[in-house]
Amino acid sequence: MTQSNGNDRLTHFNEQGRAIMVDVTDKPVTARVAVAQGQVTMAPDTLNRIREGTVAKGDVLAVAQIAGIQAAKRTSDWIPMCHPLPLTGVNLTFSDNGTDTLYIQAEVKTTGKTGVEMEALTAVSAAALTVYDMCKALQKDMVIGPIALLVKTGGKSGDYAANAVRQGQ
Repeated sequence: MTQSNGNDRLTHFNEQGRAIMVDVTDKPVTARVAVAQGQVTMAPDTLNRIREGTVAKGDVLAVAQIAGIQAAKRTSDWIPMCHPLPLTGVNLTFSDNGTDTLYIQAEVKTTGKTGVEMEALTAVSAAALTVYDMCKALQKDMVIGPIALLVKTGGKSGDYAANAVRQGQ
């Protein structure tokens, strides 16, 4: 969904109808936070191997953590219209609640003129793909997703929080 700038002109397109990177020059600098979550569903044995640290490629969660942080930092290289942002914090956490699903949550922070939702979503995505890559020799039918934004604070559009069902993981 494309946002309007208040005068019914779509902000992601120029006068010729071509895509642009939104001009944030005149927006105020504010503290911004976004939290995203994703999941990787797998066989209990695969998840046990991750927990025990016995996956042949190494410490899956440590590598996924680094992949997520790196991806957040490079989001503007992945997503064409994203602004490069000076991130002030990126944290990924992992949990499984004793199930066959690994939950990945990323919190990204900045002080800037645009939000960090895409950086949080990209961090989760890269971490999930890394888990898959490191465990694919054990199991090829792991399922990634859903991936969703849970929380966003700061900026002109205000705060957002996903419904409690989605956040319950």
